[in-house]
Amino acid sequence: MSTIIYPSPIFGPVHSRRLGVSLGINLLPGDGKQCSFDCIYCECGFNKDHVTHSPRPTRAEVAAALERQLQKMVAEGVLPDVMTFAGNGEPTLHKDFAGIIDDTIALRNRYCPKAKIAVLSNATQCMRPAVHDALMKVDDNILKLDTVDAEYIRLTDRPVGKYDVEEIVRAMVAFDGHVIVQTMFMKGMHNGISVDNTSDEFVLPWLDALKTIRPQQVMIYTIDRETPDANLRKATHEDLDRIADILRAAGFNTSVSY
Repeated sequence: MSTIIYPSPIFGPVHSRRLGVSLGINLLPGDGKQCSFDCIYCECGFNKDHVTHSPRPTRAEVAAALERQLQKMVAEGVLPDVMTFAGNGEPTLHKDFAGIIDDTIALRNRYCPKAKIAVLSNATQCMRPAVHDALMKVDDNILKLDTVDAEYIRLTDRPVGKYDVEEIVRAMVAFDGHVIVQTMFMKGMHNGISVDNTSDEFVLPWLDALKTIRPQQVMIYTIDRETPDANLRKATHEDLDRIADILRAAGFNTSVSY
């Protein structure tokens, strides 16, 4: 079973398939998960298996730890390509998310002005005005949309609480193009049900949503690390290439991670 739990509030730098040399910022506790999804493919495992007993780092703790790490990297002459909000769950759940973004922008401008700031989010909080406004300030606002099929979302992403995919799409539209849509494609089974979302049955309605959202980029990817459900399988190169061709033909800037 997958059990990658990241240190908090800073981890790395690590090499990201999609983002380059990434310095991770984890706004969740370092001893478990807190997420508004419970994805069957999450590299951090299922929520129930990694219940945290620690508080989230405070805004001041995040800023202090980030500044120390950036000072160290500057001294070593190795700067990040990007500072990425990710880790053990959903970063926008932090009550001071907007203020932490402001602090991070200030520190980036002071120590590594060429670095981008990215947020990897499942989009469940992006309709909140403070979260929306904060995400508008970052360079890469990367929001998850694995499908627009509500049953598939319940099966694979497993939202914790209310989730309305039509509301999520409307919230993504509100970014007026300042959004990167990230989508996981995979195969295999979960609880005896196929999780293959690579067919046109799933791809074409998702494509229609993308045409409404008008993202600056679409990132498609597949399983790269161990998953908590061992019955999942990677989408093939051919699957991803076919989907990428459809996206590019529709005019989308598309990246693929196999």
